[in-house]
Amino acid sequence: MATGTTGTKGLSSQYVTFLLGGETYGISILKLNEIIAYQDCTTIPNVPGFIKGVLNLRGIVVPVIDLRERFSMELKAYDQFTVIMILDVSGRIMGLIVDAVSDVVTLNREDIKPRPNFSTGVSTNFIQGMGVKDKKFIILLDVDNLLSDDELNLVDGV
Repeated sequence: MATGTTGTKGLSSQYVTFLLGGETYGISILKLNEIIAYQDCTTIPNVPGFIKGVLNLRGIVVPVIDLRERFSMELKAYDQFTVIMILDVSGRIMGLIVDAVSDVVTLNREDIKPRPNFSTGVSTNFIQGMGVKDKKFIILLDVDNLLSDDELNLVDGV
């Protein structure tokens, strides 16, 4: 079976999409372990505010990050749509709190545009690209670059 390295025909990727502050984001479905209903976390002192704490997931200690807070967005009360996406981030199991999960979409290579470039003071390394589906943008996140090395070390210490 061909690996799809020649030509763009048939090359596609699946992304689980979710809402955050009125925008649609996507994460490669290969990074997703599961989606669970929001639950309170055990808080850990002396960590940045976006690290909400840890939860016990079948005996595994999972650090949980509020993606709204990580992106410096306006805070919103958690509701019945709020979920925690359990992901593999740089070889670590981590939870991301998002407003709501939307759908799984398939994007062809031609549906993915390069990430935007801003001034040197604005980092967009965590954006893999901009997916286009039904004439709307989906901000595709590179979860392995979502946190800096220092932040990953903090999460490891939780």
